Amino acid sequence: MENLKLSIIIPVYNVEKYLAKCLDSILVNNHFAGQMVCVNDGSTDGSAAILDEYKKKYPNIEVITQQNSGLSAARNAGIKAAKGEFICFVDSDDFWEKNVLSDLMAQIERDNLDVLRFNYQNVNERNEVFSPNKDPKRDVDFSEIVTDGEIFLNDRLGPACYAVMFVVKRELLNDCIFREGIYFEDVEWTPRMLLKAKRVASTKKVVYNYLWRTGSITLPTEPTKRKKVIEDKIRLLRGFKEQSKKVKDAKWFTWMTSFTAMTVLGMLTKLTLSERNIYIKKLKALNIFPLSTYRANKSSRWKIRIANCSPSMYCTLISLRK
Repeated sequence: MENLKLSIIIPVYNVEKYLAKCLDSILVNNHFAGQMVCVNDGSTDGSAAILDEYKKKYPNIEVITQQNSGLSAARNAGIKAAKGEFICFVDSDDFWEKNVLSDLMAQIERDNLDVLRFNYQNVNERNEVFSPNKDPKRDVDFSEIVTDGEIFLNDRLGPACYAVMFVVKRELLNDCIFREGIYFEDVEWTPRMLLKAKRVASTKKVVYNYLWRTGSITLPTEPTKRKKVIEDKIRLLRGFKEQSKKVKDAKWFTWMTSFTAMTVLGMLTKLTLSERNIYIKKLKALNIFPLSTYRANKSSRWKIRIANCSPSMYCTLISLRK
């Protein structure tokens, strides 16, 4: 595919333990000869030295160094530097399966796609494949049938909004970059990106190994981080409400509003009563109640119904149960 060029963007921050494996999985195991943009986001460990070593060995690697600004800012810097017709994101502690790239690019060319979503598996630090208790992949449809972005969003995406699971046509990102300074930047970005696409499909092929590791930004446990997570989930809810006004069918936004609001209420049980009431007031101000039970299982439906009667009562009952 001489006329199809791919830029792979890899944000890098203090991942010296994992970086070589990530790079090798693409450069060696997939014989990647396109543009690789590695954005060193102010690493303080040996990551910069590893990047320098690989840059000397592989002429297709471009290294951008910036002050620590977060994952979104690093991805945005990569987008700005990307020259390929298509872009793919890879997190620097994750890695690809062997010999998968050629099949991805062949499917993109065959079906004239704007976006291709590929399959993934979760691995721990011992490289053991496992399924988390709340793995969102259970609600994902990996059909190869081509559809437009809105239908894909509603019928196939599910809650698995991982930017690293997509190959995206570069032109879609001209005015669709990542929002900086927030958690869940992928969830905020993915629907915006998909709604710009006219031809979207998936592949069941497992391409990506998503590493679950202690201390990663996806697993915040500190009180200050927990409050930041709650604030950013409320921002997501506000965004869902605005975006739902721009589509013909808003069922994905309806579903994700319920899903996100219930996770917020669950997190509020770890706060003091006064703090909890502040956030419940913010939720009510969004006018998202009553929450929909669309696609909720039997266990979730009764929880949503209690929350619809009284978010405060729901939090109290969950606290007592714990």
